[in-house]
Amino acid sequence: MPLKIAIIGAGLIGPRHAQAVLSNPSTELVALVDPAPSGPATATQLQTRYFPSISSMLSSIDSDNKPDAAIVCTPNDTHVPVSKELLSAGLHVLVEKPLSTSIDTGLSLLRHAARPEHAHLNLLVGHHRRFNPYIVKTKELIDSNSLGRIIAINSLWTLYKPPEYFSEPTTWRRSRETGGGVVLINLVHDIDILQYLFGPIVRVRAERTAPSRPNPPHDAEDGAAITFRFASGVVGTFLVCDATPSPHNFEAGTGENPTIPRTGEDFYRIFGSEACLSVPDMVRWSYDGKDVKKKSWTEPLTVERVEVSTDVVPLEAQLAHFVDVVQGKAEPSCTGEAGLRALVVCDAVRRAMESGMLVDVEDVGRMIHERDGEGL
Repeated sequence: MPLKIAIIGAGLIGPRHAQAVLSNPSTELVALVDPAPSGPATATQLQTRYFPSISSMLSSIDSDNKPDAAIVCTPNDTHVPVSKELLSAGLHVLVEKPLSTSIDTGLSLLRHAARPEHAHLNLLVGHHRRFNPYIVKTKELIDSNSLGRIIAINSLWTLYKPPEYFSEPTTWRRSRETGGGVVLINLVHDIDILQYLFGPIVRVRAERTAPSRPNPPHDAEDGAAITFRFASGVVGTFLVCDATPSPHNFEAGTGENPTIPRTGEDFYRIFGSEACLSVPDMVRWSYDGKDVKKKSWTEPLTVERVEVSTDVVPLEAQLAHFVDVVQGKAEPSCTGEAGLRALVVCDAVRRAMESGMLVDVEDVGRMIHERDGEGL
């Protein structure tokens, strides 16, 4: 039997998730939930039933069509209450990133998901870039020691968001209070990927770029220059900014987002003791094939391009993984706790921007037990 799935939220990402559900033979789209006036038309386009709220869906839909799971695609500040409502109704949940807009609310969602009555349910966080073929290949190269011991990473996420990006019905993107700003909307993706590739980040420092948009109405940050230290000893730099014309960002580099023209330009440069790699052009520089005694900056480097199969659509791969997890065939790639780890680093980045000081990143495992005496 196909897994019955409801999409909660019909904004930018909701319909893309819905198309993934429609294209997967193991899933069935049974509902679209969104209070916006455009909701019914979007549901009609997707050929599914429309409901203005989760409660109306649960009270109106017959038992044969009740969803087994839901994908939460609502504004950032609603992720926690919406996910709690779905879990309480007995649905498995895949919630878009970020898990929440604050550490405390994120912890409350993890506690909610850990209740005994929810033990049979799964809470996953939609950091779908873990399933991008360029990231899959990069992790494979790192794990196989192709680059040697990882020393450092240089990273970019820079592009220009036009004024309409912040207009109705998504004015929430202007304010930190509602989960807006380039840190929670965009950098959180890369934080998750960097920790997925190199392990936990333990210390950050950040300098905010000069504001480029009027305040009011904008009070959220639009950029920062950041340094990271990982528990493994790896160090890194990151420039994030959504107010500059630039080809250097994940979406344009990989072509993952169909609304952003592909450039193929790099956004990660990974430096190891045996080789360096740029992503997503996947060019690897090394001294492979050279006399090890002549390994020197005066010797020419060996250059190769690593082949990557780009047939996989990340949102579709994430959905297939979600189905496998619900059916007990796989362990979650990005759990609620992993989603919280990314959020904790983002919080540290923002605190570093405000203070101008080095900020230690709190250990999530310790945080869970200190803030909740019973743990999870």
